[in-house]
Amino acid sequence: MKLSIISVGNKMPAWVAQGYDEYAKRLPRELCPSLIELPLAPRSKTSNREKIKAQEGTQIIAALSKKAHVIMLDVKGTSLSTEKLATKLENWQMSGIHANIVIGGPDGLSKECLGLADESWSLSALTLPHPLVRVVLIEQLYRAWTITQNHPYHK
Repeated sequence: MKLSIISVGNKMPAWVAQGYDEYAKRLPRELCPSLIELPLAPRSKTSNREKIKAQEGTQIIAALSKKAHVIMLDVKGTSLSTEKLATKLENWQMSGIHANIVIGGPDGLSKECLGLADESWSLSALTLPHPLVRVVLIEQLYRAWTITQNHPYHK
């Protein structure tokens, strides 16, 4: 199995990198995702959000691995329990799937990106700060893995 997290935003605060790294190092080598950081499109007070999403979407599409299973994180996506994520993770491992999980920019994902999704997930009904999404996602992947291993972390 190969797992990649494609994330718009490459100048994250130190706490984001520390949080992400902490959970990534806990994952076994075969599950540790590669993190692909893409730069934010330039923004100003008068920027057109749709153009920004389109620019970032072009970068995302270029970064997607061919034949990968694509999961877009989107506020309108399906909510998963950690247990359901653990089941998905286990199935991916058994099938040797290459999964790309995409975190869009602060303005969300372009229609083109959403149209390429095999799945669309919502991490929360709450609006989360963009940098926090990266940390929440890697922690949930770690937690899901601990469930598959009967590790006490989840309890």
